[in-house]
Amino acid sequence: MIYAEPLGPTSVMARARKQGRLPFAFGARFFVALLLGFVALGPAWWFRQAIAVMFLWDGLVVAAWLWDLSRLPRPEQLEVRRSWEKRPCLGVPGSVAVEIQNGGNTSIRVRIVDETPAQLRSAPPDLSLIAKARTSAEARYPVMPAERGDTKLGRIFLRYQSPLGFAERWAVAETQQTIRILPNLEQAKRQSLYLIRSRQADLEKRRRRQRGMGREFDSLREYREGDELRDISWTATARRRHLITRVFQMERSQNVWLVLDAGRLLRAQVREPGDAPRFSKLDYAVNAALSLAQVALYCGDRVGLLAYGRKVQQNLYAGRGAHHVRAIVESLAQVKAEAFESDHGRAVRALLNAQKRRSLVVWITDFAETATIPEVIEYAMQLTPRHLVVFAAMGQPDLKALADTIPRSSVDLYRHGAALEISQRRDILMRGLRQRGVLALELMPGMLASSLVTQYLDIKERSLI
Repeated sequence: MIYAEPLGPTSVMARARKQGRLPFAFGARFFVALLLGFVALGPAWWFRQAIAVMFLWDGLVVAAWLWDLSRLPRPEQLEVRRSWEKRPCLGVPGSVAVEIQNGGNTSIRVRIVDETPAQLRSAPPDLSLIAKARTSAEARYPVMPAERGDTKLGRIFLRYQSPLGFAERWAVAETQQTIRILPNLEQAKRQSLYLIRSRQADLEKRRRRQRGMGREFDSLREYREGDELRDISWTATARRRHLITRVFQMERSQNVWLVLDAGRLLRAQVREPGDAPRFSKLDYAVNAALSLAQVALYCGDRVGLLAYGRKVQQNLYAGRGAHHVRAIVESLAQVKAEAFESDHGRAVRALLNAQKRRSLVVWITDFAETATIPEVIEYAMQLTPRHLVVFAAMGQPDLKALADTIPRSSVDLYRHGAALEISQRRDILMRGLRQRGVLALELMPGMLASSLVTQYLDIKERSLI
């Protein structure tokens, strides 16, 4: 996909300033040299002059510390820059570079601590580098984004010494910045390209045309028996002096709406085989929505987005183009799971108000197994008279694994029976949706993206919209 502008965070640069009222300290070598002076205490039992030697030595060490401290660059002579290797995406390893520009006349060894949030690292990084005089040096640390949305990085703390190592200065750089952790863009892109190539789904070049259906103009040809009179092109007929008819094809550019439920059921943490970290169902839903949006935009459709919980979080009208792609990515990055039940009725009303024309609605959600019909299923049925609805309910891998295992004890037997009962209830509800014209699917989180893209391509090829 082509984005309107880079989505990665910008570099942040700041000059250091002193930290605290006493922004200096003694280096480790100072204490080693000071302790060497106590060697003179041994001969002091016989030669009292040794005590004077010890004090003289200590004085020289202190003088060396003062001289070393004066040679160290002032904090204002250090320039700190934080830059990003690539845009931070959920679950994608990355790295951050910290560059120190030494404007002083002495080389320094710098210890760096960067204030990073828990969304990027479990602990702040502790780096070391050597910055020679009048040059810059760079150190990197790895990050692993664990949560989408905006997060804040704080200041960068410096402790630096000269090669002598007697004195040390403390400094801090005001490099606060807010970054946005995006969905997994690379995974969505790879998955989309793989599915398109594997199915040979270049719809602009090879899609099946259905003559006489749809109202999008395709070409002109000579009139044949059975053609409708309303399709005759009278201007072309007058030029060629025999009947010419217009040939139409199904509209290639339709509206696709992605509806994401961000209620409490989507907060559940799941782990698919091969996934090291645990992600929420909503994270899988966001990645699937991004994959489907990329394929739909590639196929020429307009894509809209509606994410909701108790209220509508994101409502992006259907569109296309590079700026619209960026808007979708930014909106998906800010979808947050809520601790309450979602208001499905509010979402349906917002969608019906925004989209009057028939379109494809891909609704990614989940529902609880209750004695009554869940509210989300009832509202999904209300959309079918006007739109084609793909209802994607996210399954629970743990529940499926429990239903597929062979029980080995009485406790396992009860658990196995409960898992089967829940699965049967869900199957009954999904069959009821299919009977009402809804394309209902129950998908495991890891298969959500590929299954929805496959379903979308089938719909396009069969011209169901």
